[in-house]
Amino acid sequence: MEPRGTKRGAGKTEVVEPRNKVSHPAPSLPTDPALYSGPFPFYRRPSQLGCFSLDAQRQYHGDARALRYYSPPPTNGQGPNFDLRDGYPNRYQPRDEEVRESLDHLLRWLLEHRGQLEGGPGWLAGAVVTWRGHLTKLLTTPYERQDGWQLAASRFQGTLYLSEVETLAARAQRLTRPPLLQELMYMGYKFEQYMCADKPGGSPDPSGEVNTNVAFCSVLRSRLGNHPLLFAGEVDCTDPQAPSPQPPTCYVELKTSKEMHSPGQWRSFYRHKLLKWWAQSFLPGVPNVVAGFRTPEGFVCSLKTFPTMQMFEHVRNDRDGWNPSVCMNFCAAFLSFAQNTVVQDDPRLVHLFSWEPGGPVTVSVHRDAPHAFLPTWYVEAMTQDLPSPPKTPSPTD
Repeated sequence: MEPRGTKRGAGKTEVVEPRNKVSHPAPSLPTDPALYSGPFPFYRRPSQLGCFSLDAQRQYHGDARALRYYSPPPTNGQGPNFDLRDGYPNRYQPRDEEVRESLDHLLRWLLEHRGQLEGGPGWLAGAVVTWRGHLTKLLTTPYERQDGWQLAASRFQGTLYLSEVETLAARAQRLTRPPLLQELMYMGYKFEQYMCADKPGGSPDPSGEVNTNVAFCSVLRSRLGNHPLLFAGEVDCTDPQAPSPQPPTCYVELKTSKEMHSPGQWRSFYRHKLLKWWAQSFLPGVPNVVAGFRTPEGFVCSLKTFPTMQMFEHVRNDRDGWNPSVCMNFCAAFLSFAQNTVVQDDPRLVHLFSWEPGGPVTVSVHRDAPHAFLPTWYVEAMTQDLPSPPKTPSPTD
């Protein structure tokens, strides 16, 4: 899952070294926002196909045991005064970011449910399978000015699989992450602890350990233009009081941000942070983001709800703002680019799409380890139509 602000992702990234490269000329895809400012493309309302959970040891379970329930503090005219530093670092168990997960958890879900998909297993042929966080990065690319990305793509049985690869720059940043940033990441998870209960109608218990291995993931089906999508993403909580009890419209995204004091700070917030919040929530159909605004001392002093479908209104008249049509049109263009580039059906063949701010998306071609990301247990089970995945697949397969 994606850390707060970048949010933790159930799909772990990996580092690709320039070995086993297959050389041949490859086209590129421009990212200039002006090229994608047409009408908003068709996007099918996302529907939830199922879910799965990851426990405190990061083990997969094909159920909703990790789902938490939205339980905001009473509105009594006072701020919540949540201490987001409480428990750090003694009651904190961060996930091991060195462990490669790729698409593995989503692939386990697919193996368990491939015979139950609407339209049958054949529906996957021609579809794109990935994590929500990877699509989020595509949506924000036309406006991103700092961080590049890499996406590995392989076609298998007609399905296009996309898995993020950790760039060398991102890995260097992660390994040299300053203590303040580490604490800010903790604060995002701590905020969830203050806002969520373990059962409907329950009360939050912020005295426990913050363990970022635990995750509840929704598996969703949608379509962007003519591209069928099957993707999964972490869900922070469900609202028992939501007008519609059906997922994903009952889900709530939780975020934190620093307290705002000036119109300039709000403009920057709307232009940058709200774009990422919108992309992350619009894709799975999550209707609301609840933000906790924190003081420099780490106390949440106020809460504000941002309806996903109204976020664009904050930048509609800002010439330096963002446009949802540009985001979705670029994502559709990238998916067409990838579908037309990755034509050979071979899980050992990887097309690596790379992008740095200011430039186009480029492609390089690789074969086998360390680039191939579809695990042997998945390829063999799909090929032989085995009844179920192995109990504990090796992350190095």
